[in-house]
Parts: sequence; C-alpha cells; structure tokens
Amino acid sequence: MSAAFLRLEDVACMRGGRMLVTGVTLSLAAGESAVLRGPNGVGKSSLIRAVAGLLPVFAGRVSHQGAMALCDEALALEMRAPLGRALGFWARVDGAKAGAVDAALEALDLTKLADVPVRMLSTGQRKRAVLARVVASGAPIWLLDEPGNGLDSASVALLGTVMKRHLADGGLILAASHQALPAAEAMDFDVMAWRPLEMEA
Repeated sequence: MSAAFLRLEDVACMRGGRMLVTGVTLSLAAGESAVLRGPNGVGKSSLIRAVAGLLPVFAGRVSHQGAMALCDEALALEMRAPLGRALGFWARVDGAKAGAVDAALEALDLTKLADVPVRMLSTGQRKRAVLARVVASGAPIWLLDEPGNGLDSASVALLGTVMKRHLADGGLILAASHQALPAAEAMDFDVMAWRPLEMEA
C-alpha cells in the first residue's frame, strides 16, 4: 500500500458568506503532523471540516492518499447503545481490522465502559470515545479538531500516546487547537497568517 499524504494548495475557505482563510498551503507525509493554532473563531475548525469534505473549498485544492478519520465536537455515536457496540458499528462501516475496537478502548482507557450506554458517559469519556472511534477506524489520516477539549491531564497523556503510535505506524495528523497538544514534533501553523486583510481591519 502506498504511503499516506495530505496536501492543501492555496486553499480558501468561506462560511456564512464570509471569507475565513485564503492561501492555505501545507503538505504532510506519512509520519508527519501539524497543528493549526489561533484563537477561537479564526477558522481553524472550518478549515479542518473543509479538508474532511464537510465544507466546500472556495478556492485551491485539497488532495490526499489514504482514508480520513475526523474527531470534532460531534459525538456521532448511538446514544442508547453500549459504547463497545456503538464503536463496533462504525468500525464495520470503516472496514476496520478485527480487534480494532478492543484495542482502541484499551488505548483510551475505556475498556471498563464498553457495556455502558453512550448517553451515560461523562463529557471527558465521550471525548475519549470519539478519539477511540478514530483510532479504531484504521484510517491513516487523522483530522483532530480541538482533541484536548474536555480531557483531564491523564486523558491528554493517553491522547499523546495514541498520536505518537499513529505517526510511528506511518499515519499523519492534522490538528486544530488553541491549547497545547502532546505532539512535540508537530509543525505549527498560525491561522491568523492566512486571514484575509479585510478581516484584520
């Protein structure tokens, strides 16, 4: 299988009739990661969603090789189902390997909660559940929008472990965060540098 890559070439993104960012150019190869930095409201999440194909790209081009998995504020898990079964549904949709859900639950310290309905999970547990879905997917490209939100320090450490393992296995990560992430080797991009001049007036 060919190595994963993700490229953004002179990308512009609009939302609600307003141009958020222009001229976004970056390239990630297998084993590489990047973090989009900047305060809330500058377009980090919209850019991640555009890369994922959930928002249209106004100009430029997004190209990639390898499946993508997105972690954002949407839980996207069946609330009434036990966590393990809810993750298993998406693992089947994603064509994940056998045992992927069990491994993801263990990696995010959720094994003991596998039989607990999703609706009964705490905010931090739900965030780890979304991350577990990404881990179980087997997708080489991870798009992580504010992955540290709602996590305590122990859970952030787990996030760091799964991120490092994913990169070591030949995956790549594009994250958006206004806070520090456990990705010391990541390239930093200031989204403010891509804001249209009229937005800064």
